[in-house]
Amino acid sequence: MDDLDIRTEGRAGRITLCRPQALNALTHPMALAIEKALVAWAAEPGIALVIIDAQGERAFCAGGDIQEMYERARAGDHEFGRAFWRDEYRLNARIFEFPKPFAAFMQGFTMGGGVGLGCHGSHRVVTQSSRIAMPECGIGLVPDVGGSLLLARAPGRLGEYLGTTGTRMEPGDAIDAGFADYFIPEEYWPGVIAELCETGDPGRIDAAAGPAPQSPLAARRADIDAHFGGETLRDILASLEHGGGEFPRDTLNIVARNSPLSMATTVEMIHRLRGSDDIRRALELEFRFTARAFDQSDFLEGIRAAVIDKDRTPRWRHATPGAVTPAEVSAMLRPLGREGLNLSEELR
Repeated sequence: MDDLDIRTEGRAGRITLCRPQALNALTHPMALAIEKALVAWAAEPGIALVIIDAQGERAFCAGGDIQEMYERARAGDHEFGRAFWRDEYRLNARIFEFPKPFAAFMQGFTMGGGVGLGCHGSHRVVTQSSRIAMPECGIGLVPDVGGSLLLARAPGRLGEYLGTTGTRMEPGDAIDAGFADYFIPEEYWPGVIAELCETGDPGRIDAAAGPAPQSPLAARRADIDAHFGGETLRDILASLEHGGGEFPRDTLNIVARNSPLSMATTVEMIHRLRGSDDIRRALELEFRFTARAFDQSDFLEGIRAAVIDKDRTPRWRHATPGAVTPAEVSAMLRPLGREGLNLSEELR
């Protein structure tokens, strides 16, 4: 497959994303091919660890390839997108639960589907250019690919803030928030990867890592924790609206651009998952939303405005972020019954 280079080198299984012209966006066939390789390597005694990286300077993986999903959904085919998400989420769970060390080297943009590929591994490496984000609320979706669990595990109220605003994390932020583990300047990556392939020893990453850069988000932590501790999006908005200063004003401007339904549901998902370490529970909850996304959320309109027409003026279902009711959030997160995601049956 031209989009992927899957091979073995020494004691390592190697996966390289090869779509730099598309910011290494993940396609459905790529997800299936990566999963097939992981299944084989998990059972292969000669493979001590897995390494995933990507070509190009701009991105490790800027997300999933959603244009075909949009086009098919507009034509009435919702099953294509649901099948993609089922298979992608199964891959995310397989990475999270992989029985061997899984090292991800994430330069540039790592967003959405890229987070699902890189941020569930055991050894997550960032560098100077790394920018990690879950920007789904800006396109009418919710943080998925297991991102809701990462947000729920973030310290303080960083999860609610990062999930609703889609803020891009710099390398120090990503380590502080629990999306990454190690900082290694990118010029050292080839040597570190060569050592990993030769030895199969993930301790070589620990030996090469330097101190994490300062986290710009750290300066905002007090404000984030103060304003994002409410039970619902409405509570968060009320706190921001009654707060004074630059942070509340700037944050209100950011959330005003995102889908109200997506943000309200994101807050609820994070609260349901807080204290959990269960990737399957998180993915099943995410799928409740994404399976309904085509006809019950702002997803298609968000893609139209951001990707298709690029007019950046989405017409959301709710006029203001505070207009979403608890009943509407609950409706998006109701169990799907037989149509739900059952990873216990699908993962083997």
